Amino acid sequence: MTTWTLECSACDPVRTREADGFPDVCEVCGSPYLVRYATLPSPEARAHLGARRWTMWRYDGWLPLRDGEHPVTLGEGGTPLLKVERVAARQGFDQLWVKDEGTNPTGSFKARGLAAAVTRAALAGAKEFVVPTAGNAGIALAAYATRAGASARVYAPATTPRPILDQIRAFGADLTLLDGHIGDCGIAARLHAADTGAIDVSTLREPYRIEGKKTLGLELAEQLGWTLPDAIVYPTGGGTGLIGMWKAFQELHQSGWLRGPLPRMYTVQASGCAPVVQAFESGAERCTPWPDPTTVAAGLRVPAPLGDRLMLRALRESGGGAVAVSDEALAAAAHELQVAEGIDASPEGGAALSGAVALKNRGVLRPEQRIVLFNTGAGWLYRT
Repeated sequence: MTTWTLECSACDPVRTREADGFPDVCEVCGSPYLVRYATLPSPEARAHLGARRWTMWRYDGWLPLRDGEHPVTLGEGGTPLLKVERVAARQGFDQLWVKDEGTNPTGSFKARGLAAAVTRAALAGAKEFVVPTAGNAGIALAAYATRAGASARVYAPATTPRPILDQIRAFGADLTLLDGHIGDCGIAARLHAADTGAIDVSTLREPYRIEGKKTLGLELAEQLGWTLPDAIVYPTGGGTGLIGMWKAFQELHQSGWLRGPLPRMYTVQASGCAPVVQAFESGAERCTPWPDPTTVAAGLRVPAPLGDRLMLRALRESGGGAVAVSDEALAAAAHELQVAEGIDASPEGGAALSGAVALKNRGVLRPEQRIVLFNTGAGWLYRT
């Protein structure tokens, strides 16, 4: 039986609590809780994966799901890892892959995290959820709440692309548009949760979205034969994907499932909203909130990520780094993935390619290295 506790990501000495009810951030310091398992699957358990359905729940031994429990699922995960040889040749790479999360239910990687969060909360009796969103998290919550027979309130900036807003409404969520950015929506979501008792599944304000995002790393490791690339280039807003993957790689290494070293992790942000890049380059442990965040990549418009400390820790522990790219560069790179490879990249996916090129031009990435980029969502969601 899978058992786990919750561990504060910042308190020293480490503060733990039981995984019951509807856990929020640490009651003492306000930092995110992370899931810590009593035991992890043994290397022999890998042999049983072949008979399992190709969704993220094939890794149930690595996830917060107890024996006899059934997840709230739409078939999320199992996304393709695509070698992009034409783009690689154009940009001077020998071995370049794209993990295409746009093929998930609801069109983005957010499906993984919200499936896990809604599952855990629904099993504890939750009937109402709330989330602030730059776009894709709102779609995912709307769909998974409906799948669970629950209701959802979504707060989104009024500037969110129209197709994303239409999808949120299509899945039955109560959508409220606000002037401002996702931080303003977060304040509204927390007030709504306090007033109504709705479960706030904001990024890192509960511990289970990270566990769903962790399957990005589990899946990548399996697709590469239980080895990992030299580098991962990841577009980062709130950072759950980056944090979750680094957690997955450490757990896989601890359990003896991996061969070879862990990858260097690189975050890419838009130059109009780059708090993690700024903090990394200055040597800071926390981000300074970014004033007036602007970028066409809605998922990167997160001026004050709650997971800043965890992101910076992953970048530094892995020997990676951070880079900012312009809207013009990321849009051009998304278009290149579309017309050269047939991958319907989102602006955030374009940021990953543009960031990888910038890192190679700086000599940080070398052409002969194995490099994986993440396209975190489908491009059609951004086309009005």
